[in-house]
Amino acid sequence: MLKYGPVVIGLFLLPSISGARAQVTVDVSKITCEQFTLFKITNPRNIALWISGYVHGQRSDKIVDPQTFETNVQQLKDYCVSNPKDTVMDVVTRQTSGK
Repeated sequence: MLKYGPVVIGLFLLPSISGARAQVTVDVSKITCEQFTLFKITNPRNIALWISGYVHGQRSDKIVDPQTFETNVQQLKDYCVSNPKDTVMDVVTRQTSGK
């Protein structure tokens, strides 16, 4: 029995471990500025990184300037503080299209 003890214990623990890794999906197009600035979804930097990758991918742009990224994130945060109901993607789309 000692030979199989750890295996049996591991089998009982497996369901609880896999339950802890539940996946959550987020529709980035629906994240509001309020959710972004108040860390309601995740760290705003994580969202900004994803959006940056998305925008660069749409443009087929493989170059990222870290300084420009930091400036853009700060501008987004500043805008979002004053406009909490806007969606982050709408703000980014307007900024990147020049409107």
